Amino acid sequence: MTWFESFVLGLVQGLTEFLPISSSAHLRLTAAFAGWKDPGAAFTAITQIGTEAAVIIYFRKDIGRIISAWTRSLVNRELRRDHDARMGWLVIVGSIPIGVLGLTLKDAIEGPFRDLRLTATTLIVMGVVLGIADRLAARDETGGRHRAVKQRKNLTNLSVKDGLLYGVCQAMALIPGVSRSGATISGGLLMGYTRESAARYSFLLAIPAVLASGLFELKDAVGEGHVAWGPTAFATVIAFVVGYAVIAWFMKFISNKSFMPFVVYRILLGIALFALVAAGVLAPTAGESTG
Repeated sequence: MTWFESFVLGLVQGLTEFLPISSSAHLRLTAAFAGWKDPGAAFTAITQIGTEAAVIIYFRKDIGRIISAWTRSLVNRELRRDHDARMGWLVIVGSIPIGVLGLTLKDAIEGPFRDLRLTATTLIVMGVVLGIADRLAARDETGGRHRAVKQRKNLTNLSVKDGLLYGVCQAMALIPGVSRSGATISGGLLMGYTRESAARYSFLLAIPAVLASGLFELKDAVGEGHVAWGPTAFATVIAFVVGYAVIAWFMKFISNKSFMPFVVYRILLGIALFALVAAGVLAPTAGESTG
């Protein structure tokens, strides 16, 4: 991997990790369009440590409160009713599905799931789902004709059931094209949560899964010595800087804007990808790693 490739891929990772458009799909497509080899699971997982570091710093106050309350609740039963302590447990519960499915479907994730036709399908299907969820949220928040404005839930209303459903939605992002944030935000909106609450929990829920995946791949990479450490570290720093800026922008954007621009983009990209594969411009396996 060249330094230029690492810069571009780090930039793509940072730009797309937190937007509901699928970072894994864009990394895959960037490699395919540029004629590069797939950077591989290790590169992707390690650079995601950079974007998750951005999440930790941006939400450091929330995370600090949650960890403190959760830790103290282990020895103090009364604190288990505290919202922050409950959030700690709910993040753990929500992380179970992706952990189980990630290990169970590891071979499929690294093989058949990387077919560009499947990526195109998930881009379109999840784009439609996000669009429906967004319209329902907008209708509740503004009120339709002759109907009262519906009060949507926030994170104080988060239950074990909802936390687990969020986790199932996050696990769907194991398939390139789904989008971790897109799936969890859509799930949150369909469960009746506000845009801001759905996005906030989506970011918090991703921390354990992404860091565990990154550290796991980092351990294997150190042992096998097949990662270009200089370019990979450079891409991780780029992903961190860009990712932090994207989080700050995105949290302001969703406070009063619709997700429809992302919906339209996903659908158009999926259709274009289908057309390119059908025309023979791209092979379904274009850009896959040969190692």
